[in-house]
Amino acid sequence: MTQRTPRQGEAGSTAAGADARGTVAASAGAAGSGAPVGGAEADGAASRGAPGPAARPPLAATAAQTTAENPWPLRQLSVKVGEYIARMSPLWVEGEIVQLNRRPGAGLSFMTLRDIDVDMSFSVPVREHVLRALPVEPVPGARVVVHAKPTFWTKRGSLQLEADDIRPVGLGELLARLEQLKRVLAAEGLFAASRKKPLPFLPRVIGLICGRESAAERDVVVNARRRWPAVQFEIREVAVQGARAVREVSAALRELDEREDVEVIIISRGGGSLEDLLPFSDEQLTRLVADAATPIVSAIGHEVDTPLIDLAADVRASTPTDAAKRVVPDIQAELEQLDLGRTRLRAAIRARIEREQSGLDAMRSRPVLENPASILAGRADEIRSRIALARTLIGSRLDRAADEVSHLGRQVRSLSPLATLERGYAVVQTADGTIVRSPEASSVGEALSVRVAGGRFGALHVDEDPYTPPAPDDSDPPVPARS
Repeated sequence: MTQRTPRQGEAGSTAAGADARGTVAASAGAAGSGAPVGGAEADGAASRGAPGPAARPPLAATAAQTTAENPWPLRQLSVKVGEYIARMSPLWVEGEIVQLNRRPGAGLSFMTLRDIDVDMSFSVPVREHVLRALPVEPVPGARVVVHAKPTFWTKRGSLQLEADDIRPVGLGELLARLEQLKRVLAAEGLFAASRKKPLPFLPRVIGLICGRESAAERDVVVNARRRWPAVQFEIREVAVQGARAVREVSAALRELDEREDVEVIIISRGGGSLEDLLPFSDEQLTRLVADAATPIVSAIGHEVDTPLIDLAADVRASTPTDAAKRVVPDIQAELEQLDLGRTRLRAAIRARIEREQSGLDAMRSRPVLENPASILAGRADEIRSRIALARTLIGSRLDRAADEVSHLGRQVRSLSPLATLERGYAVVQTADGTIVRSPEASSVGEALSVRVAGGRFGALHVDEDPYTPPAPDDSDPPVPARS
C-alpha cells in the first residue's frame, strides 16, 4: 500500500504537530496527549494483505478553510481560541461586584464582575493578597476598577479575567462622572423644559414603581387615596438598589408606559447614600424616562438628592408624599372649590337676572310701550297726509302734461302740409310726380295731377288762365300799393 505524504505547506498539527499522513494528535501542553495513527496501521495492514482505511486529508490551517467534509476537532477550536486570548494584553476594566466567594485558608478567591449598565458578567479569580490590599472590604454592589489578564480554559471552554489589582471607585470620581454625564445629556436637550409633559388633572390609573414592601410605596398609596379615595394603582415592585435595579426599573417602566390605561407613572424610592441612589442616574434609565410617552414623576430620596432621572422626568417631587400630592387633587379642597363656584355662579346669575329685569321694567315704563297704538296712529295720519299730497302733485302734473300734449298737437298740425291744403292750397304734379312750381315746369296740354285737402283730381295745362278775380267790396279797406 502506497503511503501518502503531505504536500508542501499543508499544516497537519496544532501545538505539538500531527502525523505526516493526516492523523492529528493534540500537543501535550494544550490537549494532553497525542496518539499517532495511520502510518503504522497502514504498514501493518499492508503486511497482512488486508486493505487499510483511506487516509484523512490534512486539517484546515484557518477557521475559514474548514468545510463539512474537513471540520476541525473541538480541541482544535479550543486551542486556537486559547492561543488568540493568550496574545491579548492585560487591561483595566470597570464593573460592579455581584458575587464574592472567599475560601478560608485558600490562596485564591472568585468573584463575579458585572457591567455597570447591561447584564453581562465575567468570572474573576483573584489572589487573596490582592483582596487584603484593598483599603475597604469588597462587598457585592461595590463599583471597582480591575487590572486583569484575559485567560481561556480550553478544557471547559470558558473565558475569565485573572485579576492582579483591584481599585474601588471613589465617591469623588463617581460625582465627576455623573457631572460629565449630566452635561452630555443636558447638551442633547433631555432636560429641556419644552420636553416636559403636563400631568393629567385626575388620572384614573397611576403606575407606581417602588421597592418591595417599601415605606415609599406606603407613602404614595396612603396619601394619594387619602386625597382621592377612588384612585387606582398599578404597582410594580422592583429592586431599587444594587446590580438588578437598573434592569428591573427599566423593564417596569417600559411595561407601564405601554399600557393605555396608565395616565401617569411615579418612580419612588426612599433616601439613601450616593451609591444606593446611583442606579437612578444610569444613562440608559435616564434616556428611557426622557423618551416615555406617559408623564413621569420622579420621587427619589429626599429634597437634597438629585439623581439624573429627576432632571429628565416631567415633574420632580421632593419626597414620595409630595409625589402623591402632585399627582392627584385633594377631594376636600375640590369640594370646597366646587361649593364656592356654585355660590359664585348663583350670585352671578341672580345679579344678571335682576339687572335684566330692571332694564325690562324701564323699557316697559316708556309711553310707547304702555300704548303701542299711539305711535301707529301718528304714523297713520302722516301716511294719509302724504298720500293726499302725492295725489295732488300727481294730478297737477298730469294736467300740465295734458296741456303740453294738446299744445304740441296743435303745433304739429299747424306745421303739417295737410293743414296748408285745408286752407285752400293745392299741390300740382306732373304724371311722373314732379311738383310744378312754375308755369314753365309743364307744357301746354300736358295732363297734371292736382292734390287738395280732400283728395286728387286731374287737370289739363291750357294756355290761358280761366281764373277771374272777384270784384272788390266797397266796404273792404283799400289795399296799399307796394312800393
